[in-house]
Amino acid sequence: MLAYGIPNMKLDKRFVQADARGNFEADYGEHRTNVDRVFVAGDCRRGPSLVACAIAEGRHAARAIDFHLMGESELDTPSVTHATLSIAAT
Repeated sequence: MLAYGIPNMKLDKRFVQADARGNFEADYGEHRTNVDRVFVAGDCRRGPSLVACAIAEGRHAARAIDFHLMGESELDTPSVTHATLSIAAT
């Protein structure tokens, strides 16, 4: 598992597909990329945002990875989403 922000992304774009904005592309809600067993979340997937959004998305990704590996997940789904944080920030 790697955890890093935007500055190091250029190295990995050779393997993981990027979207039109230059962020890692992943299935929404599942966090899967075009590379088998590679998941992304937070700023490297959405671009710079609130820390709380990145944390919530990381928790969503952890649940998706757990489900991928185990076929089920007992991890809680965070109730905070990017949409609710965007509304709260305005």
